[in-house]
Order: sequence, then C-alpha cells, then structure tokens
Amino acid sequence: MTALLSPLAGLGRFSLFSAAVLVRVVRGGWSVRALIEDLYTICTRCLLPVIAITFPFGMVMALQGLTIMALFGAQRLMPSIVSVAILRELGPVLASVLVAAQGGSSCAAELGAMAIKEELDATAVMAVDPLTLHVVPRFLAIVVACPLMNIAGSAAGILGSFVTAVFMKGEQAGVFMDGVWLRVGPVDVWAGTFKTAVFGVIIGLVACYMGTRATGGAAGVGRAVNDTVVFGIIGFIIVNYALTSALFGVAGS
Repeated sequence: MTALLSPLAGLGRFSLFSAAVLVRVVRGGWSVRALIEDLYTICTRCLLPVIAITFPFGMVMALQGLTIMALFGAQRLMPSIVSVAILRELGPVLASVLVAAQGGSSCAAELGAMAIKEELDATAVMAVDPLTLHVVPRFLAIVVACPLMNIAGSAAGILGSFVTAVFMKGEQAGVFMDGVWLRVGPVDVWAGTFKTAVFGVIIGLVACYMGTRATGGAAGVGRAVNDTVVFGIIGFIIVNYALTSALFGVAGS
C-alpha cells in the first residue's frame, strides 16, 4: 500500500506546487530583470547544442528521403516531407530535450543548492516569498526559451536538409525552396511553437519542484538534476502525443 500511496502523494505535492507557481505568475510581483537574465543564460547555453543536433538531423533526413523518393521519381516531395517533419515534431522535441538537459538541469541545481543552504527558508523568514523571488523567473525563462530554441532548431534542420539536397546531391535550390512550402502552412509553424511552450511549462515546473525539494547535500542536488531531466522529458514526450493529435488531427484525418 505504501508503494502505491507514495507516488500519489508525490503527484499531489507537485500539483500543489505547480498551482502555487502559476498563481504567482498571474499575480505578478516577480522580477522582469531576473527573468531576462535567466532567459539569456538558458538561451546561450542551449543555442549551439540545439543547432549542432538539428542541423545534422536535417542532413540525414534529406539524404534518406532522397534515396527513398528516387525509387518513385518523386524527389520534389522530399523538401516538403522533411520540413513538415521538422516543424511538427523533430524541432520541438529535440529543442525541448536540450532545454531540459541544459536549462532545466541548471535551474534545478541552482534551486537545489539554495535549498541545501537553507537560503529559501531564509528568504521566507525575511517575509519575502521564495517562489516569487527565486522560482517564477526561472520557470518563465524556461517557458520562453523552449519556443525560441524550437525556431532556431527548426531553421537549422531545414538548412541542413538544404545543404545535403543542393550542395551534396545536386538538386536545384529553387525546386527545393518551392518544395519546402508545398505542404507547410501557418499551422505547422504556430502549432510547433505552441507545443514547445507547453513543453516549457512542464520542464520548468519539474525543474523548480525538484530543485526546491532537494535534500541530502551535494548528492541530493545531483538527484534533483537527474530527476529533472528524466521526468521532464518523459512528461512532455507523453503530452506530445495528445498535442499532436489535437493540433494536427488523428490518424487518417
């Protein structure tokens, strides 16, 4: 019975923590300057890794796509297929994974160190809300960073497919660019951005929750960082299916 109740109790604590953070976001009073500083830190840490991952992915997808499409004489369809896949799934998921690994883990480590040193308790003793002061700016920074990294990652992925198709396989640049917009519509762009914003909410809440509840010294901070990456990625990967079904339609539509 304890093994069953313990995860439920943890889920309840996480839900209460999430509600408290979201209430403070709406209520205001948090520092815009701290938000900008945290956002700058996360973006500078994540930008190069996101590009370094999505650019080669786009190259590989173009290489494989051209090989398969050549069997049917439909090479013109490759740019549209690759761009849709990148904008809808590859860009949002890879960008969010790296934000969780870089930004989420750093926020969990910072908050965990503050919790271990009792700085969060000291803030509360001084009649200052620790969630408003320390948590909300970090949470919002992750929420904003995910869509920004998605835009950069999607652009890098499409550019990678362009490099492979045009410079390595000899496809016409004009034909490629025409094919990119053949099946891509506004919904692909804004829906992917919306998805990453939701992913950012999940990553931010998980990172802040794990960080503020860290105990047990340096080892506890390490566990908080590890749990942030694991549970954050699992959480938004599960939610991704529901969002994809809702935004792009169920199979066959």
